[in-house]
Amino acid sequence: MSDIIQLLPDAIANQIAAGEVVQRPASALKELLENSIDAGASDVQVLVKEAGKMLIQVIDNGKGMSLTDARMSFERHATSKIRNSDDLFAIKTFGFRGEAMASIAAVAQVEMKTRPQGEELGTQICIEGSEIKKQEPVVCPQGTSIAVKNLFFNVPARRNFLKSNPVEMKHIVEEFQRVALSYPEISFSLTHNDMELFRLSPGKLSQRIVGIFGKNYQGQLVACEEDTPHVRIKGYVGKPENAKKSRGEQYFFVNNRFIKSNYLNHAVSNAYEGLMASDQHPFYVLFLEIDPSHIDINVHPTKTEIKFDDERTIYSVVRAGVKQALGAHNVVPTLDFSLDVNFTETWKNDEVRKEEVSRENSYKTYSSPSFKKQDTSGWEKLFEGEKNSTSDLRKDAFKEEVSSPSVETLTFSSKANDEEKEALQPEKALHFPQEETNTGTTFQVEMSYIVAQLGSGMLLLDQQASHERILYERYLKQLKNTGGASQQCLFPQSINVSPADFALVMDLHDELTNLGFVVEEFGKNTLLIKGVPADIQINNEKALFEGLLEQFKHFKSELSLDNKENLARSLAKKSSIKKGAKLNSQEMETIVGQLFACQNPNYGLSGNKTFIKLDLTRIRSFFEK
Repeated sequence: MSDIIQLLPDAIANQIAAGEVVQRPASALKELLENSIDAGASDVQVLVKEAGKMLIQVIDNGKGMSLTDARMSFERHATSKIRNSDDLFAIKTFGFRGEAMASIAAVAQVEMKTRPQGEELGTQICIEGSEIKKQEPVVCPQGTSIAVKNLFFNVPARRNFLKSNPVEMKHIVEEFQRVALSYPEISFSLTHNDMELFRLSPGKLSQRIVGIFGKNYQGQLVACEEDTPHVRIKGYVGKPENAKKSRGEQYFFVNNRFIKSNYLNHAVSNAYEGLMASDQHPFYVLFLEIDPSHIDINVHPTKTEIKFDDERTIYSVVRAGVKQALGAHNVVPTLDFSLDVNFTETWKNDEVRKEEVSRENSYKTYSSPSFKKQDTSGWEKLFEGEKNSTSDLRKDAFKEEVSSPSVETLTFSSKANDEEKEALQPEKALHFPQEETNTGTTFQVEMSYIVAQLGSGMLLLDQQASHERILYERYLKQLKNTGGASQQCLFPQSINVSPADFALVMDLHDELTNLGFVVEEFGKNTLLIKGVPADIQINNEKALFEGLLEQFKHFKSELSLDNKENLARSLAKKSSIKKGAKLNSQEMETIVGQLFACQNPNYGLSGNKTFIKLDLTRIRSFFEK
């Protein structure tokens, strides 16, 4: 029998490895940025074209490489970070596996220019699909410049799986932000299609956060710091009132390496317990410094997963540190309002507030009476005349109501009025199951549920879930067919969003237009809202649009939906009638009628029931034995 097992060629092995290391353009950018950091660069420039599909170029002023090192950097398992197995347990650099450059060169056209300090000439190397095309001396500045062109040019199946340019650019921006946050002392810049998106100067962490996410984050940062013999935590968390529905802006760094950890995320969320809604997520940028011997980062080629030898201790320290930060900065609500940091500076100068504080402090000095010394005789006299006075008050109120002139509504005879009356008749508007008709009696329970009487029983509807179902099917129809009407804003509002959100809006521009939004580009990372869907009753167009984006990102991370269905679901959630809203009889009857005109009226967007039906037989069973 002949031998059938053979060693794979290096080109094929590198392509296999690239499937794990280089998943999309953002993955290649991450590896290049981390190499620049490891090279000791103080200035890093990123140039991107066509969301990284055409070009990803990283230019740094690091230590550079010699001719031999430049050639060896493209070999598999070639690295300058470790020398023996003991180094795996004391890793302080980003890279150590020696796979990134070989994997990138296997699926792209790579051009490297590098020059170490003290050398007059540098080295230029051009590689296509793991094959070296050119190697020669070149004049270049100190440092390294690596250009990755035509990613996946030799793997067309992988290239076809790439998303649209705005989506891929969103991932590139996220990777750029993670590396830029981990080293605020290094200057970074990002340029896409000759348009500069970021220009970050070296500075403190708080300045880097504001530079990346915008000036509106300046007022919501709460410093967090905890120092223990096992681990040290420092960074910033956001105030509870600024929490969002999406998990996007949450960053954990262990020894300056970005990681993903649901376990530690739960520790932060637990520290916010009672301060925000359960479906909201706080902002945080937290750095954990720990002895490398207590962690294992060699879990996955992307190096975003990590293992701790004592996860419970890390969990407790993170939770305690965040909780202490919130309490120290008066974020946690206090019962003693006179000691509130926002109140103590002004209450002494305001006579009204001064009186309120004095009344509040009087409760603190209240002493319960001694019942042994108190004379309890004659307590019945306290209620003498109570019954008579109450009945007199009711009689006076009734007389006032009867004697007050009522507002008379005059309706002139007109064909238009007759047609309008016919259109508003509940019997014609409602379509109940089994051809039942509404008797015309509808009312609310706790301003959350609608009760509609039927000929053979009654219906109980969840007003929010029902309205969400109605709006969802309406918006989905608009997105798939002709589109919805738009109501122009009297005063167009501008919104400054993050580069990732800006790219997302540009990707969804056609869908947003079909829904009725009129959104235009208004400068760098700025949008101008000129119109909203006509059937939405809201006074703040800016809050509506920002909430829609947050809801969309939340569903994008939680559910596997296409953009149209996700947008319809997000807008329905954001613009529906909420529990606690008071409705008149006509509004309630309209909701009932429109619900049973839906294709799937039985269930809401969360899978819960929209209504239950109680027939007379079931109602009698509640009272009969």
